Amino acid sequence: MNCLANDFAVIDKESHPGSKIFRFTPSICVTKSGRYIFSNELRTKNHPGSAEDTPHYDEILPNPFKGTNHVGQIFISDDKGETWRYVCSRNFSQQRVFEADGALYLLGHSDDLVIYRSLDNGETWDDGHWLTEGKHWHQSACNIWIENGYVNLTMEERRVNEGEVVSGWNVSCLAPVLLRAKLSDDLTKAENWTFSDRIRFRDMIDENSLDLFGFPFFPTNLQKDVPAGVKHIEPQCGWLESNVVRITDPNHYWYDPTGNTLHIIMRMHTGGTGYCAVMRAVISEENGKETIKILPQTNPSGRRAVFLPLPGGQNRFHVLWDEPSQLFWLVSVQSIDSMTRIECLSKNRYNIGYDERHRLQLHFSKNLVDWCFAGMLCIGPTERHSRHYTSVAVDKDDLVFVSRTSDENADSAHNNNMNTFHRVKNFRDLVY
Repeated sequence: MNCLANDFAVIDKESHPGSKIFRFTPSICVTKSGRYIFSNELRTKNHPGSAEDTPHYDEILPNPFKGTNHVGQIFISDDKGETWRYVCSRNFSQQRVFEADGALYLLGHSDDLVIYRSLDNGETWDDGHWLTEGKHWHQSACNIWIENGYVNLTMEERRVNEGEVVSGWNVSCLAPVLLRAKLSDDLTKAENWTFSDRIRFRDMIDENSLDLFGFPFFPTNLQKDVPAGVKHIEPQCGWLESNVVRITDPNHYWYDPTGNTLHIIMRMHTGGTGYCAVMRAVISEENGKETIKILPQTNPSGRRAVFLPLPGGQNRFHVLWDEPSQLFWLVSVQSIDSMTRIECLSKNRYNIGYDERHRLQLHFSKNLVDWCFAGMLCIGPTERHSRHYTSVAVDKDDLVFVSRTSDENADSAHNNNMNTFHRVKNFRDLVY
């Protein structure tokens, strides 16, 4: 098949086959000067937050990161992504890079939220500033929404109630949080950010009410020998890896004429494919202070909507608004074989049926609901050769993206050994 962006430049690659150090969370920013800024993280876990974590590799990770399971890295390209220059390492994970009011920022977490700033176009970075204390966060390099002098982005707080035991992947206990700040303010100061309220998936949705949806796809495996008085949770459904957008079309049913509503579009983890989750972030003022509430979307019928069909919504996706085309663009993983029984899957497949990761697709939409297929971006030669967890940006007429990528030497399709850079030339010509 003729793919739009099968060719790539390698940004960062593990040089030792069989290594347990993986390349995660690629993020790209195209600056006003035309320079490309890239960040990633090196991890020593099989899966963040899983019960199968590998030991810390203190003999490999450089100071001052001994005792952690991640190292954040920053790279620069001045030749449109053909070659990349390493700049520095810092203590961050699941981060994003963005430009605001003449400075570059990188916001991620190391349990608590941390933000770094560069005042010389990415050449040097400060030592970081903590925005929270005593919290536990999650995210990926999803989109950032900048408009009208404000930056808006989402993180997800890990919230487990006292007395609860969570086994497995705790996506039902993630609460999307909208962070909002004025671009003209000092973004390294916590008091200049507004944080929304929090609501977890399991507090919003009763899993027992999803029978006619077929969610979750697989049966719940209950933990055995739970201590008396401890409530058990086996999270099979949940949301994560959230993008933030605004609906600007006044003819759209979900349009807010006051301008006080953003929408949070999230990956939906159900064991099946083709659905995302959607919530509203409603901005208001109370006692002279800005507040943000996370609420479900209400349709004209009065019914609340949380589940929304979206191609590739079962895995990490990136939504980008392109002003010249007045369209949303979606880069997501295409699944073509989610219904094969687990015991019949290829050894190259990571995890269960829905978790294919080697095919990236491109769509566009005028309304976030009806998506038009624009083309295949890239396809790995086997299921092990993943291309996923993309971060996307626009450089004039081209769409550029970076990927978590595996080759035959990778630990798995999930535990990638490199990050790669891809380009779609004249992407707006794909519109029909």
